[in-house]
Amino acid sequence: CHERGDRTYWSGSTHEVRNVACTNCHTIMRSVSQKFQLKTVYEPETCFQCHKDRRAQMARSSHMPLREGKMVCSDCHQPHGTANEALLRTATINETCYKCHAEKRGPFLFEHTPVRENCLNCHDAHGSINEFLLKVSRPRLCTQCHGFGHAPSAGPNSYQIMGRACNNCHTQVHGTNSPSGALLHR
Repeated sequence: CHERGDRTYWSGSTHEVRNVACTNCHTIMRSVSQKFQLKTVYEPETCFQCHKDRRAQMARSSHMPLREGKMVCSDCHQPHGTANEALLRTATINETCYKCHAEKRGPFLFEHTPVRENCLNCHDAHGSINEFLLKVSRPRLCTQCHGFGHAPSAGPNSYQIMGRACNNCHTQVHGTNSPSGALLHR
């Protein structure tokens, strides 16, 4: 009965290959957590026993739904194995993100290519010191691909652009249906 359903992909999974046993995460005949007989009351604490780097990442963010108890690791990941990368419950990173962030999905008349490719091009889903879980702060994130010089009369070291966000003008960074078009303006 432990080789069907959620456990179909256990054999050969990342956890199985690393010799993670059922008892590393679950208790036997003893109830500690409300569901799944986990070793800890709070599911992420069970995961953090091995994934210490993820615990540190989660602590970086001032707003993190996982830390706030609004979600758990298994909302995105299937710990018993999947055919998908990173033990994701869905086929792609973007599909996983769209489960909660459907408004970012589109379709849009004008799309921002990095968004369509992979949410992780800009965001770090497990935590960041930057707002919106961005990998780096704005405008540095934008200038990694677009370079400087988009701000009127502003050079790369200009006080007019430094510390300001590109999205003061380009507000629809995930895509837009606006008649202003591909510049992703308001």
